[in-house]
Amino acid sequence: GINTVMIMAVLLGVSLTPSLTTQAGLSEKVLVFPYETDFSFVALIPQKEMGLRAFTLCMRVATELPEERQIILFAYRTADYDELNVWREKDGRVSFYLSGDGVFFHLPPLSTFRSSLCLTWESRTGLTAFWVEGKRSTYQVYKPGHSIRPKGTILLGQDPDKHLGGLEATQSFVGEMTDVNMWDFVLSRSMIQAWHYGHKVPKGNIFDWGTIEYELSGNVLVVDDD
Repeated sequence: GINTVMIMAVLLGVSLTPSLTTQAGLSEKVLVFPYETDFSFVALIPQKEMGLRAFTLCMRVATELPEERQIILFAYRTADYDELNVWREKDGRVSFYLSGDGVFFHLPPLSTFRSSLCLTWESRTGLTAFWVEGKRSTYQVYKPGHSIRPKGTILLGQDPDKHLGGLEATQSFVGEMTDVNMWDFVLSRSMIQAWHYGHKVPKGNIFDWGTIEYELSGNVLVVDDD
């Protein structure tokens, strides 16, 4: 955990106190980001290196933020690159970036009611899609042949970007997030639907919400998912 913390400190240009402790397991829990900040985030520690040529990322997310507000949903950054970022854009589209220009999807809007959201990508074909409530968007071809680089920092709630001087409140996530899971391969349609309905699926081998290692910073609440 300390390695992640040190990298993060460098990335964010902040001095982190040693009191940031690694915790594990969020089964039946929800992360609540109660208001806009430039200091609240959750750092996730992957179970295996993030050098990836394919992945599935799933989460359940709810927000009251207005449509025309940019929101970071997931940020993975190495020293020089935003390796894997997922955004809700100002125009309401949901976007996905692998170090460079992104790809954009028109999805049902995020709302105060929880949406189940998955993203799949594989390098071999470049095929990428979002899945909302178990339903797939149209495929787009994005960055075939690309590899995601390892040894970075993964944040929920903020977009670390040292070129913009750290964190920006106007991009921060406000709302609830739970059931964040990630696999280093593309899950089948039936698996994504099973996950959406809360059935058992193979545990995320990068993150599994039940055993996930994480570090809380700032004002983030961990509450029971009642």
